[in-house]
Amino acid sequence: MGRVIAVANQKGGVGKTTTAINLASSLAAAEVNTLLIDCDPQANASSGMGFVKDPERISTYHLLTGLAGMEEALQITEMEQLWLVPSHKNLIGANIELVEAERREFRLRDALEPLRERFQFIVLDCPPALDLLTLNALVAADSVLIPMQAEYFALEGVSELLDTIERIRAALNPTLSVEGVVLTMLDERTNLAQQVMAELKRYFGDRLFQSTIPRNIRLAEAPSHGKPVLIYDVRSRGAESYIRLAKEIISRNIPAQEESGSIEVSSSEEVSSPAPPA
Repeated sequence: MGRVIAVANQKGGVGKTTTAINLASSLAAAEVNTLLIDCDPQANASSGMGFVKDPERISTYHLLTGLAGMEEALQITEMEQLWLVPSHKNLIGANIELVEAERREFRLRDALEPLRERFQFIVLDCPPALDLLTLNALVAADSVLIPMQAEYFALEGVSELLDTIERIRAALNPTLSVEGVVLTMLDERTNLAQQVMAELKRYFGDRLFQSTIPRNIRLAEAPSHGKPVLIYDVRSRGAESYIRLAKEIISRNIPAQEESGSIEVSSSEEVSSPAPPA
């Protein structure tokens, strides 16, 4: 069964979508079948993968409202072994439309079930709010990856998110766990960053990823070109940091004999368009 990882943080502006896009791309570059699902009405993960807004395209909205199945929603991306389920701004309406719906918290989980054996990793990009969309993602997920900045207010936000995870575990998804915390937009030269890292290490222990994501201009530029940083500039510090993060996650979740030897992507590589895995 594929591992479903929700990339979530109730605080906005912490590099959540950047992490979802580039983690999914790095996992695919490690030659494991990976699916990225955009659960945010802002659809930034979709545009960051090069998908222009199209109200006619099957999106996460159609999945949650039962208008289409997961097979119809799958989109081939520029990267081999990476597929996308895009979002659209009309997804915001699902928060209202699903209020009285049957199994409203389990819509995404039910939609994912037929595909879990076809993808080794499924990455969910969540909205920066605890609404019905995020709730669906956390109920569908096996674990939560928490991107955060090394700042005081970010610590408060993580505390609130952990409380949310506990409540969801108690009521809706007893197997939900914390995949880990990854520090984003990090400048290790500052005293504050060092203090926050030390505090997180004491609290999370091994659940704080050794890989950190630095502030990097190539990483910031990549979404405007509709590309993951691995394709935009594979030699950048941003690309290297997400490759290291992907390797950490793979080592935690895939037995050593199944791991790929390395992650290799050329920034100028022509990637063939694959068919969905059988």
